[in-house]
Amino acid sequence: MSDTPPTDPLQLEFERYLTVEKNVSPRTVENYRQALRSVHDWMGAQFKSWKECLPDQFRGYLFDCMKRDLARSTIRVHFSALRTFYKFLVHRHALPLSPVAEIQLPKLERSLPVVLTVAQIDHLFSLPHTLPREKQAPAWLAHRDLAVLELFYSTGLRLSELASLDVNGIDTLGSSARVLGKGSKERLVPIGSVALKAIAEYQTAAKITSGPLFLSKLRKRLSTRSINSLLKKYLAESDIPFNVTPHKLRHSFATHLLDNGADLRSVQALLGHSSLSTTQIYTHVTKERLRDAYDAAHPRAD
Repeated sequence: MSDTPPTDPLQLEFERYLTVEKNVSPRTVENYRQALRSVHDWMGAQFKSWKECLPDQFRGYLFDCMKRDLARSTIRVHFSALRTFYKFLVHRHALPLSPVAEIQLPKLERSLPVVLTVAQIDHLFSLPHTLPREKQAPAWLAHRDLAVLELFYSTGLRLSELASLDVNGIDTLGSSARVLGKGSKERLVPIGSVALKAIAEYQTAAKITSGPLFLSKLRKRLSTRSINSLLKKYLAESDIPFNVTPHKLRHSFATHLLDNGADLRSVQALLGHSSLSTTQIYTHVTKERLRDAYDAAHPRAD
């Protein structure tokens, strides 16, 4: 879907509310915009105005989504957008009731995160300094790529958080990064010595003392898209049999911490999760890994 702004005055006011008052990320605003557009388009000629929509129309939309075999996560995002929108209309436009408040959604089927082994991490991180340098690539590029990888794995940062880091966000003496997370919540995240060393070597090689931490070849802030491309490049040269994304490095960070005895509350704080239930998915991963180790090692496991 295109990201063309809506013309409906209620939707425009809702987007301003999300952006200005709730400080919601542009990506979330766009997700909500697309969700509302999807519902509007589905209703077609039945749609009169958002204030006149009935619960049965939304039940019909839900049924159609399930019939089309849409992912449950997508369905829940659409209805999260609708619920937030109608809460806004109830509070700001005196709508008596939300027509989506009582609609029961299908439970989310949570798949376990894909996690790299420590050996796969070591292999992937060896590539920036072992692969031949591309033509016209600055000499400091391999140092940058390794610093990006090491920082992801050392801190469990989200892609947007890492891309937005500035040089002054890294506290070398305190071995930490000051991170602006979701909802503009700031947190301090510890950085391991290996990642700190990689960052220092990159900064020395690239002669960076201020401004954005990670730079493109043109010495502009490295975009999230470029960081994804960077990972894909090294994945293509590796023997890892699945796609590696920045989020999989985040998964690996959390799972390896729990594997080695970290408590769930600490991992929640490090990841910047507002709810402990979001972090608990990683306990299932560690249990699965324990089960696999048991089945492989115990003589009477079968």
